[in-house]
Amino acid sequence: MYSTAFLDLPPLQAAAGEVHLPGSKSISNRVLLLAALSHGTTTVHDLLASDDTRVMLDALRAIGCTVDEQPGSSTVHITGLGGREPRSPAKLFLGNAGTAMRPLTAALALLGGEFELSGVPRMHERPIGDLVDALRQLGCQVDYLGNDGYPPLRLAHGQGVPPLAVSTPIRVRGDVSSQFLTALLMALPLAAGAQPIVVEVVGELISKPYIAITLQLLARFGITVAHDNWQRFTVPAGSRYQSPGSIHVEADASSASYFIALGAIAAGTGGQEGIKIQGVGLDSIQGDIRFVEAARAMGAVVTGGPNWLQIERGAWPLTAIDLDCNHIPDAAMTLAVMALYAQGTTTLRNIASWRVKETDRIAAMATELRKLGATVEEGADFIRVTPHTRVQDWRAASIHTYDDHRVAMCFSLAAFNPAGVPVRIEDPKCVAKTFPDYFETLFSVAHAATEQVPVICIDGPTASGKGTVAAAVAQRLSYRFLDSGAMYRITALAAIRAGLAIDAAHEARIAQMAETLPVRFEDGRVWLGSDDVTDAIRTEEAGMNASRVSALPAVRLALVALQHSFRRLPGLVADGRDMGTVIFPSAPLKVYLTASAACRAERRYKQLISKGFSASIDDLRADLEARDLRDSSRPVAPLKPAQDALVLDNSDLTIEQAVEKVLAWWQERQPFAAAAQG
Repeated sequence: MYSTAFLDLPPLQAAAGEVHLPGSKSISNRVLLLAALSHGTTTVHDLLASDDTRVMLDALRAIGCTVDEQPGSSTVHITGLGGREPRSPAKLFLGNAGTAMRPLTAALALLGGEFELSGVPRMHERPIGDLVDALRQLGCQVDYLGNDGYPPLRLAHGQGVPPLAVSTPIRVRGDVSSQFLTALLMALPLAAGAQPIVVEVVGELISKPYIAITLQLLARFGITVAHDNWQRFTVPAGSRYQSPGSIHVEADASSASYFIALGAIAAGTGGQEGIKIQGVGLDSIQGDIRFVEAARAMGAVVTGGPNWLQIERGAWPLTAIDLDCNHIPDAAMTLAVMALYAQGTTTLRNIASWRVKETDRIAAMATELRKLGATVEEGADFIRVTPHTRVQDWRAASIHTYDDHRVAMCFSLAAFNPAGVPVRIEDPKCVAKTFPDYFETLFSVAHAATEQVPVICIDGPTASGKGTVAAAVAQRLSYRFLDSGAMYRITALAAIRAGLAIDAAHEARIAQMAETLPVRFEDGRVWLGSDDVTDAIRTEEAGMNASRVSALPAVRLALVALQHSFRRLPGLVADGRDMGTVIFPSAPLKVYLTASAACRAERRYKQLISKGFSASIDDLRADLEARDLRDSSRPVAPLKPAQDALVLDNSDLTIEQAVEKVLAWWQERQPFAAAAQG
């Protein structure tokens, strides 16, 4: 998962491929709560691993449910309360998860106990007053701890749930959020005694497909709720939750929308075969599967089966649409970005619920679409998008994501623009709410022209700190990392393990071995196949052997192609003495990091002493000066700054200061640098 401040996407093209989607958030949190309210143990398969499900699981543990998670698995075992009172008092932090805050509020109000429910600041701006009003109609004690109508809340049933007024219909507004009705429908079976309980919806019920999901899942847990034209719902008398034993979570249809859109706007060209989505099909119980209808209307070719979809480009440019999106409120956001690739003006209507989501999504989408050059009109419950009339009107943009996962994922599709301008996604980690591996999945079905995959080269003499700085820069940018020095150290280690002396006589055999070295850099460790060689290649002897290997021309040539293979999305930071001069001569930023021999010797001395090794500063300095001379005078790729390199003397800088300087130089080269600074 990308956890940096921003992620720069170079101009992308789609590649035919297959994606496996995470479980549905809407289904996941519903299933978790229903399992928690049931008698018995429920095994939940394919559960979404995300911020929203994490806060729900934590809350269930806090109220006394047994939660057994399998490490590294998407399977969770939940032993429900089964009629027992929840553990209280308890303070529950629910982040920005509406699918946790609203249903838990209702369920705990009917279970009894004392609870405080809170979240992130944005959650405290999301209305919950209509649900609280409905619970108060029943006789529940629910208090606001901040602004009336909004979380945080206090449920004050320490002496048990008072007698509830269930003989008359409970009224709840349906035109703000369907989550209010979902919360009541999942909670009311806890109060169903000798007579049924009726819920009446005031006004039009928005997002009916999400209520359909709720009803289907209630049935899986033993509760059949009848409805009269989606306006009157009846919870049967004597309702009792019973675990189904096991249940599978369908993949998220809202998440599928991004890859359906990708297939529509970018796949199917140049003989490609489009994009296949696994985990959700045309028979999905999720309302957002109807996004397929909208995508087809815009020109996508979509086929599918019980658990898969296949998408290819059809009409191009896409066709503008005018659509009532009440049935697909979350997925409709993707249509707003697809509109950038359409001919004509696209109007998305009946989306008032966007205003009360993770952010005001109508305002957010309008603002960010305009950055890309579109003409946008917004209203209380609609958005109208007119795209560019010329390719050259596309603008590079830094997209503010408002801590909203769907804004981040939607606008990643703008990187496939025909103008070839880059797009920055600010705060990419916000996708963890529903799809932590979204960008990795996107890159599995996307590619960029090699010359457009950004590369930062950091060269310099031994012990200049280039490796530490380069690794930190890569981490800050979420780029891949290449330690070319390690490549030579690994080659030397492999040669010695194979019984080869590092000399000209064995040059050809060492070069042949170097061509196929299975090298990986992961989480600060260096791997040779399945062998962690991080420590083995960091000794002084390994450094000397690496210097000898690097002097063998055939070996250097063999390692060039291997190092080129590290240039992959979203970008690369390459650390090494000839990265900018030989391996990536066209890199847009080259830094030559240096420091005086005295300074480098002192740093190396402190490093060795901290590890328990004895050392002499004078000897270290003499060794560094000798190595500098040898490296700068070798006939092949001598150590020297690239002609267009920026020299950074870090003799008096901390690592963090050096990193910030490199990042500042990089920002200066970006087309949206001004927006990022603002």
